[in-house]
Amino acid sequence: MAISLRSHHFHYCRMLLLHCSVLLLVLPFSSWTQKLPTRDEELFQMQIRDKAFFHDSSVIPDGAEISSYLFRDTPKRFFFVVEEDNTPLAVTVTPCDAPLEWKLSLQELPEEASGEGSGEPEPLEQQKQQIINEEGTELFSYKGNDVEYFVSSSSPSGLYQLELLSTEKDTNFKVYVTTTPESDQPYPELPYDPRVDVTALGRTTITLAWKPSPTASLLKQPIQYCVVINKEHNFKSLCAVEAKLSADDAFMMAPKPGLDFSPFDFAHFGFPSDSNSGKERSFLKSSSKLGRQISSKPRVDLQKICIGNKNIFTVSDLKPDTQYYFDMFAVNVNTNMSTAYVGTFARTKEEAKQKTVELKDGKVTDVFIKRKGSKFLRFAPVSSHQKVTFFVHSCLDAVQIQVRRDGKILLSQNVEGVRQFQLRGKPKAKYLIRLKGNKKGASMLKILATTRPNKQSFPPLPEDTRIKAFDKLRTCSSATVAWLGTQERNKFCIYKKEVDDNYNEEQKKREQNQCLGPDTRKKSEKVLCKYFHSQNLQKAVTTETIKGLQPGKSYLLDVYVIGHGGHSVKYQSKLVKTRKFC
Repeated sequence: MAISLRSHHFHYCRMLLLHCSVLLLVLPFSSWTQKLPTRDEELFQMQIRDKAFFHDSSVIPDGAEISSYLFRDTPKRFFFVVEEDNTPLAVTVTPCDAPLEWKLSLQELPEEASGEGSGEPEPLEQQKQQIINEEGTELFSYKGNDVEYFVSSSSPSGLYQLELLSTEKDTNFKVYVTTTPESDQPYPELPYDPRVDVTALGRTTITLAWKPSPTASLLKQPIQYCVVINKEHNFKSLCAVEAKLSADDAFMMAPKPGLDFSPFDFAHFGFPSDSNSGKERSFLKSSSKLGRQISSKPRVDLQKICIGNKNIFTVSDLKPDTQYYFDMFAVNVNTNMSTAYVGTFARTKEEAKQKTVELKDGKVTDVFIKRKGSKFLRFAPVSSHQKVTFFVHSCLDAVQIQVRRDGKILLSQNVEGVRQFQLRGKPKAKYLIRLKGNKKGASMLKILATTRPNKQSFPPLPEDTRIKAFDKLRTCSSATVAWLGTQERNKFCIYKKEVDDNYNEEQKKREQNQCLGPDTRKKSEKVLCKYFHSQNLQKAVTTETIKGLQPGKSYLLDVYVIGHGGHSVKYQSKLVKTRKFC
């Protein structure tokens, strides 16, 4: 039903909004819409560029999306004017963090602007109260957290009021109003099938595909797609996603309603107190002056990835056997306004069940673990035992070992080099060993479990497995080194290898497999083998002079200690260099 208003009624309406510090802007950008006679184009463009112009105002500009906020249980009203009958009208409300209740109504304006035809304007407060008290004709209402629209191809002229309320919590929202919906189209259009499809499913990856937005394919407007991944639920708008991604989770701190502040200060939570409202605003150090306190709230595990104009994307680094929710948003690069596709969800495949390797008492087992992978081993002693000893030799980088007995964790440590762990035994106990690899690359190790630690394949090692070189004893053709032994008699073999002068032991440490024994070395690299031990650990040290070296050359020296079962362990390599001139 059209409402016919005389021209002085519109003059009255404009004067009223002016008294309320509200600007009437009824047109969007000139490139989008027709011109109406009430718009000052230069003023309009200036106001559109300065978005802060509208934040503290109750006016909704025509053709520009505004962002605003609501305090819980505190309604907020916005106004706009349609000056001509039969005008198309579209209103879009986007909740960002909580469900909203909103209604659109057409206000009835009084027939006369003044009492008894005097021509004198009514007092300001009386005019404001007259609008607020008028219920008007309700055109549309909605309650929920969907992006909702009111669209009319022929709206009557008059003053329109949009009232919004959040009963759940403080939140923010977006509003877009236009009287030229056919030509504006700032939101990307969805394809006829707006669903996001899962085209491939793995243990740690999921591939998504969707149909392109006609705004990009037909209208050739710049569109980019943003995918959102989380474990809790689908999102209905991109601003809802951004509210969750906010470091402060949007409105964890909020001022008392009615406090005077700029929305841009509000975005950074820098609210002024009553005492410094005229001063420069700054971040708050305390919430004591706030009406609402900081609320502790767990962050949502949420990720947003913008991928350009592609229509297929593979999400990686997911966890196996985990349900994820996926949302896709088409974003107009020019307007930064977005439209949500119909989201989907999917569960990644289970991790392949690994075969548990059985360890035999006193036997060394070789284990290979993929990057970030893990292996499970089981040790079930056949006889009663007082102690269980685990020997672990990590060949490359450090690995993590975890030992459980009957479900209880007995040991959890990182192992680099050779380590020995002794645990108290229990009759008929079974031990489950979990070996977890390194994030940097694949891992190799040797492991031995035994209930008879005196009869084991791993040779005993001193606490210090470094090789010491004596610089003063260095010659042009020889180098003298020393290393520690143990109280048990063992065989030691020393090897040499010529390397480049720029060889860096630390840089190439990862390339050396510490588990490779002397049987993998060239015969020409062998210097000698010898047995030694000492009951006095202070004297369990041996020295050796390596002869036949070339002047001014670098050599890598390795010492291997070989156990009774034939398993060898390499000491830390030592880089030496002969003198160039003697």
